[in-house]
Amino acid sequence: MSLSSNGHTLAVATKQLVRHWEETRQLWKDSKAQEFEERYMHELIAGVERALPVFEDLDNILNRVRVDCE
Repeated sequence: MSLSSNGHTLAVATKQLVRHWEETRQLWKDSKAQEFEERYMHELIAGVERALPVFEDLDNILNRVRVDCE
């Protein structure tokens, strides 16, 4: 399994989590829900968005290293 496929797995899981959160948010409408969203969900989503290109870059680097070492 490559790093980019791990990045894809992370992206899919994050999208699924966001869908579940949106469903939960329809029922949980108080200030704690807003706090949770701002404190955890926004940070998680931003972190995943920053990480995904890094998975691809690392996969490319590792592929070059493999080729160079052959």
